[in-house]
Amino acid sequence: MARGSARRAGVPGSGIQGRRPERSGPRLGPEARAPAQAGSRLPGSHPRASGAWLPSGARARPASLAGVGVAGEGVESPGSCLLPEARPSPAVAPARVAESPDARRPLPTAWQHPFLNVFRHFRVDEWKRSAKQGDVAVVTDKTLKGAVYRIRGSVSAANYIQLPGSSTQSLGLTGRYLYVLFRPLPGKHFVIHLDVSTKDNQVIRVSFSNLFKEFKSTATWLQFPLVLETRTPQRGDTKMGCGWSRTDLVGLAPSRARWTCLQLDLQDILLVYLNRCYGHLKSIRLCASLLVRNLYTSDLCFEPAISGAQWAKLPVTPMPREMAFPVPKGESWHDRYIHVRFPSDSLKVPSKLIEKSCSPPEAVLLGPGPQPLPCPVASSKPVRFSVSPVVQTPSPTASGRAPLAPRPFLEVSLSQERSDASNVDGPGFHSLEPWAHVEASDVHTAAAGTHVLTHESAEVPVVRTGSCEGFLPDPVLRLKGVIGFGGHSTRQALWTPDGAAVVYPCHAVIVVLLVDTGEQRFFLGHTDKVSALALDGSSSLLASAQARAPSVMRLWDFQTGQCLCLFRSPVHVVCSLSFSDSGALLCGVGKDHHGRTMVVAWGTGQVGLGGEVVVLAKAHTDFDVQAFRVTFFDETRMASCGQGSVRLWRLRGGALRSCPVDLGEHHTLQFTDLAFKQAQDGRLEPLAAMLFVCSRSGHILEIDCQRMVVRHARRLLPTRTPGGRHPQKQTFSSGPGIAISSLSISPAMCAVGSEDGFLRLWPLDFSSVLLEAEHEGPVSSVCVSPDGLRVLSATSSGHLGFLDTLSRVYHMLARSHTAPVLALAMEQRRGQLATVSQDRTVRIWDLATLQQLYDFTSSEEAPCAVTFHPTRPTFFCGFSSGAVRSFSLEAAEVPVEHTCHRGAITGLTATPDGRLLFSSCSEGSLAQYSCADPHWHVLRVAADMVCPDAPASPSALAVSRDGHLLAFVGPSRCTVTVTDSASLDELWATCWCPPRPTESWCWMLCRAASSGSEDARFLLIAAGRTIKVWDYTTQASPGPQVYIGHSEPVQAVAFSPDQQQVLSAGDAVFLWDVLATTESNQSFPVAPQACEAGSGIGPLEDASSRASELPQQQVPKPSQASLPRLGICARPPEGGDGVRDTRNSGAPRTTCLASYKAFTPARVSCSPHSAKVGTCLPPASGGWLRLKAVVGYSGNGRANMVWRPDTGFFAYTCGRLVVVEDLHSGAQQHWSGHSAEVSTLALSHSAQVLASASGCSSTTAHCQIRIWDVSGGLCQHLISHHSTTVLALAFSPDDRLLVTLGDHDGRTLALWGTTTYDLVSSTRLPEPVHGVAFNPWDAGELTCVGQGTVTFRLLQQRGADISLQVRREPVPEAVGAGELTSLCYGAPPLLYCGTSSGQVCVWDTRAGRCFLSWEADDGGIGLLLFSGSRLVSGSSVGQLRLWAVGAVSELRCKGSGARSSSVFMEHELVLDGAVVSASFDDSVDMGVVGTTAGTLWFVSWAEGTSTRLISGHRSKVNEVVFGPGEAHCATCSEDGSVRVWALASMELVIQFQVLNQSCLCLAWSPPCCGRPEQQRLAAGYGDGSLRIFSVSRTAMELKMHPHPVALTAVAFSTDGQTVLSGDKDGLVAVSHPRTGTTFRVLSDHQGAPISTICVTCKECEDLGVEGTDLWLAASGDQRVSVWASDWLRNRCDLVDWLSFPMPATTETQGHLPPSLAAFCPWDGALLMYVGPGVYKEVIIYNLCQKQSAC
Repeated sequence: MARGSARRAGVPGSGIQGRRPERSGPRLGPEARAPAQAGSRLPGSHPRASGAWLPSGARARPASLAGVGVAGEGVESPGSCLLPEARPSPAVAPARVAESPDARRPLPTAWQHPFLNVFRHFRVDEWKRSAKQGDVAVVTDKTLKGAVYRIRGSVSAANYIQLPGSSTQSLGLTGRYLYVLFRPLPGKHFVIHLDVSTKDNQVIRVSFSNLFKEFKSTATWLQFPLVLETRTPQRGDTKMGCGWSRTDLVGLAPSRARWTCLQLDLQDILLVYLNRCYGHLKSIRLCASLLVRNLYTSDLCFEPAISGAQWAKLPVTPMPREMAFPVPKGESWHDRYIHVRFPSDSLKVPSKLIEKSCSPPEAVLLGPGPQPLPCPVASSKPVRFSVSPVVQTPSPTASGRAPLAPRPFLEVSLSQERSDASNVDGPGFHSLEPWAHVEASDVHTAAAGTHVLTHESAEVPVVRTGSCEGFLPDPVLRLKGVIGFGGHSTRQALWTPDGAAVVYPCHAVIVVLLVDTGEQRFFLGHTDKVSALALDGSSSLLASAQARAPSVMRLWDFQTGQCLCLFRSPVHVVCSLSFSDSGALLCGVGKDHHGRTMVVAWGTGQVGLGGEVVVLAKAHTDFDVQAFRVTFFDETRMASCGQGSVRLWRLRGGALRSCPVDLGEHHTLQFTDLAFKQAQDGRLEPLAAMLFVCSRSGHILEIDCQRMVVRHARRLLPTRTPGGRHPQKQTFSSGPGIAISSLSISPAMCAVGSEDGFLRLWPLDFSSVLLEAEHEGPVSSVCVSPDGLRVLSATSSGHLGFLDTLSRVYHMLARSHTAPVLALAMEQRRGQLATVSQDRTVRIWDLATLQQLYDFTSSEEAPCAVTFHPTRPTFFCGFSSGAVRSFSLEAAEVPVEHTCHRGAITGLTATPDGRLLFSSCSEGSLAQYSCADPHWHVLRVAADMVCPDAPASPSALAVSRDGHLLAFVGPSRCTVTVTDSASLDELWATCWCPPRPTESWCWMLCRAASSGSEDARFLLIAAGRTIKVWDYTTQASPGPQVYIGHSEPVQAVAFSPDQQQVLSAGDAVFLWDVLATTESNQSFPVAPQACEAGSGIGPLEDASSRASELPQQQVPKPSQASLPRLGICARPPEGGDGVRDTRNSGAPRTTCLASYKAFTPARVSCSPHSAKVGTCLPPASGGWLRLKAVVGYSGNGRANMVWRPDTGFFAYTCGRLVVVEDLHSGAQQHWSGHSAEVSTLALSHSAQVLASASGCSSTTAHCQIRIWDVSGGLCQHLISHHSTTVLALAFSPDDRLLVTLGDHDGRTLALWGTTTYDLVSSTRLPEPVHGVAFNPWDAGELTCVGQGTVTFRLLQQRGADISLQVRREPVPEAVGAGELTSLCYGAPPLLYCGTSSGQVCVWDTRAGRCFLSWEADDGGIGLLLFSGSRLVSGSSVGQLRLWAVGAVSELRCKGSGARSSSVFMEHELVLDGAVVSASFDDSVDMGVVGTTAGTLWFVSWAEGTSTRLISGHRSKVNEVVFGPGEAHCATCSEDGSVRVWALASMELVIQFQVLNQSCLCLAWSPPCCGRPEQQRLAAGYGDGSLRIFSVSRTAMELKMHPHPVALTAVAFSTDGQTVLSGDKDGLVAVSHPRTGTTFRVLSDHQGAPISTICVTCKECEDLGVEGTDLWLAASGDQRVSVWASDWLRNRCDLVDWLSFPMPATTETQGHLPPSLAAFCPWDGALLMYVGPGVYKEVIIYNLCQKQSAC
């Protein structure tokens, strides 16, 4: 930017400078600064050097070139650099070089029918038309009783069989099916590569291997994991609860691998996954380690298990005898062999689609594939299975064309026993068609495709998915513009040969910019930053290289933008590319994997004709190469320059050789760039070719290429004119010379770019400066246009522009941030975009032209968030210091600054009317500002509202279109809270479980009108470096469309206000056009006053499926039953009592919430009432009631869950029960007997005995400990000793002893003998102890941890007596002053202990010392588990972490000098509460974890996921109500949640959560209130509020406040249009649930709490009053009032008043049982009452007869 051309603003103390760039660009001389004298001193010419570099064809002495010796330089013979086993096949047709006419086209197909023996036809045994490499031999196989080929070796890529032998040839096989008969070698990996040619001559590589862990695809490469598994899945398999994870199946071949017939449908593979039409099979490569019998191609689909004439009448094609595997008499084919068919029949595309034209896929579109992705899997033991769907996915679309990429595959689970379709079909699978039973005898990788195993011929249920409407159009996004330049380097900017456009990289995208119109077009496909570019002289070929090793290169058709070829370079990092003028030769320079400079020459002449790139030569050199050019007059000659070296190169005889130019005294210069001089008329003058080279010291050398001498050496020096009119700008580098970074030569002038920021134009004699332009940063690249009239320049600060030499005007083409963009904001009226970057700048852009309008720089603090004022030309910016400032775009000043935050600003948003502004910070505080006038001020600040660890993003805060609602993430990272924007009162909260809690996702929702509704249309998500778009209105949407282009993680995504465009920001800013039809000029619609989980209104059965419509990663499920699907389910933080806002008077005040306390052991309630659902025990006599199911888990226990993966035993506590559950079937056993809530469990090492302990109760003096027989479920022993709650149980390693630990009040340690369970020893502890554990390798030692000490207790037995020898070791000061809260033993002799401050310390139990500690968590460590070399820690803040501690044993020898750097965290998960229990398998790959939130999670470290298994209320359940039809029930709890359960499965369907409130009463709307989809719940809360929830839409409809005190009862009228509510003061309010108005209050029961309200239809006409409803209210003073009402006419009359006596013995007691009354369901005139009275009785009262009976 030129000086004086920008408007700068400086505010004292703000650290902000604002400037506005002008279009005039850099400053020129008097008319473009044309100095009268030259700006450099010319030292003169250098003496000529001996030797000459002759043009091609000239005669020369042998020593002139070939005889030149280059020290330290190696030359390699030409050879192919394309290794099919290590790179995708080039996307071109078969090469046409040196081929016969038959080799250039597919072979005739008639002779290939009915099948072709590939090995026989190509005579593999002669190795003439095929090739082998490495250990390939012919051996005899005993199973097949014949010769087979064995391919083995440690490196698959170095041991293979390839057909055909030469890459320039083609097999030309047109058969649709390829049959591979092979057997993998046990314990080894294998790879199969197929190069398949499409009808448009595109070569696709298709690879199958057990090396691949997941499916991957590019435009030219498909990778499929091929897994063969010997293990047979069993029902009830407990390896993972009931099934396998994906990582279990991926790996080495099994030890008993069998011969396999791999049948590949090449036609469908290309059509389904890439939308390509199959042409022919070009080549095959079989890589180690495997045995292969043969390969066959055919257009027929053979059944391998069927052969012979006896099957001729079947509607299948038997396998030909030549292809069939031998089967001995009496044996089954499936008992000996495996058949894998891929793709399966469920992915077959109708044949009519194949005939349609197959256009290449959009380069940017990867396809809609959410995980899991396809993986053909086979099992060696055939069994009969039933296949049940786990994930609902549609089949490939049946529209006019096939999808561009594979649809997500259905995941299947298999079990030996058959099950009916009804058992596997359920809610969430309504779009599936009925089961179709077919005969099957092979493996199908069912459209599901993740894991499918073989089965024998049987009636197998096959899932058929119905068609669904996908994205319209497809793709839905198209890249329109890019804001940015550079990325890896700013030296890559080129003119097109016609001078009309500029080609430059923007990170991973190559941009072609038309300089006159500003229009952009793009080359998309690179997945990393582009490091080098080259364009040939005819604008036909564009070459690009990708940064990072190994470097991937692409050749593009420059006119069409199509990628012609993709290949890997032998150069690991390519830094420079250069084309010959004809485009037949491409040279590249870079570093190899040893760091040596390498030069490679490729032949590219055949690429445009369908051929391949060929390596002509490559050479290593020890000389530095900074620039490399192919000469314009002879494409076999090149030149390079670098540190102290200028070399001339020649390609001759398949070798690259070079000779140095004698630089004389300039041999130490650091050369940076070079250029050849051309003739004035453009003719090629090889005899007069001159080479110009520049250096960082300011030298420009003119070299005669013919004589290899330096003709002139000039040095550019800065002019020192401090008093002149134009003082020289200081240089950017040290030294007297001007550091020149680039130069470019035209026939008339030389353009020089230097690090002092100047572009200078010189005549070729360098007599004087013609023009110069000053830039804002060092000039990194210059390039003169072909006509010599424009000079392109680029700077290291991200600016790109050109100087017009005729008009002497500089035109800016592109500007860019120099660091990733963090956030963005849009302003619709002025069409502006604001971006915030890590380069500490805020920039304003014009969305129409993508040009920068303003930039603001902060030198002291980093900007973090930005938003525009909706009505004024002002924007707000938040900084890392916590400051929020406003910037005016019209006045150069900072009007107002507020610093009410203590942490970095994470979110910033304003209401649409501009009245309010909101900001959030990393400390969790939320601030509200009034922006009604320019001098905006703070209204209130609330602490602990926003999640403190949420990443900064544009969607951290969101305001509804009407400005009434504010949404944010908080108070936890899994909770989204919606508040009133004016008062910040919480309205509702939504709980969601992110697939990967450590993964940062940016969310933005575009709401577009569709069919007259305002439902959400698209969901836009930034995930990593990709952008995913979901069609949110398509209920059966198969998944997102995925778009690439960014080379770094996308930080922000947003829709434009008119919904016509999408913006994504990360490394650069991308502008996308939305191709879907939307309403014009439409803003975001008003958000409903509830969080709707789906569009439309449907029955309750669909609510659960819509509640989980947001994309989630599928995880292994330990239970076949569907997991709870949550709607609204946020939870308040522990100890939080709500947010209190304070209006500022002067300085704003901050109200803080109670934070999580340090971890303390769970205290078990002694109340006889359980806090869980379903824990009511049947009467002792049995009889009428039987407990069927329990819903909930006691989160206030500790170590109260056990799981044994090897046996499948799974038990946990819920209230007073021990629940034993089958994870596969969901069946429960309930072990009852405890008189108080169970506090802890322990399972013996033999898994035969379970011990459970409970707290105290009012009926027993001591806590109960029960010993259960696991196999029979019977209580064998009941023991007691502790007078307070038992905190921990543990069995000794030999199961001979049981230790029990009392809580902090009892402080008793007891030992029990397990033979008779007699008390062996009891010890009173001097201080509270938090945990106890036996030494696993010494049964005579146990360890306790507590306040500041570790106590080792040795058991000493003398006869029948056992005593404890105590040894105490204090905790070192380095660990901290916190208490030790958990412990576990590691590898001998290590002991791991956790502290309340989050430290983990390691003890040497032999030496009794602590030698290592590290900070493992932010909260107290309440749980530690060790196995192998891995340690699991769980904390009070809900963090579960996996540590690699294998190196800790070695650190023991270092003593106190040990450091924790060898301990590192492998994985981390964040759960919904403090971790209190956990059980993992031996490898610590998967386990079950319990939290204080009452949730049991299934954790898979391999997948990095947590899946909810059991979820109950956190505290006491206050009421249960049933829905119409009794298919569902609803519960409310003290924890503020309302949950809806499916009674058939007792699974959670919907959850509504209100923070920091207790839900005390609940009512379900009656069935007669309208359609089933209008079901509602009315919930009363402790603050006197009443909320109405829509069950079908999983949303809160209304919140009203009819009572000043807590509600105790609520009921709907019979028509559902009125709500009656009673409070603890005895008032009954009558309200409208739709308007929220309270129109009547009854105070007849005032003074006693209302305990019951019951409503029924008035059927008895003899009551003497009019009305449609009959309702009653019962209060705590044993009085019941009965009323008749007609609310439509506002009538309510008292019918009867009942008072019941109360015994005198109970009148003085503080707590009375409630008075309950209800109408008889079948006779509305009968009233039933129960309450405290003289007798234990139920009173029945007849309203018509005014009589009662007991």
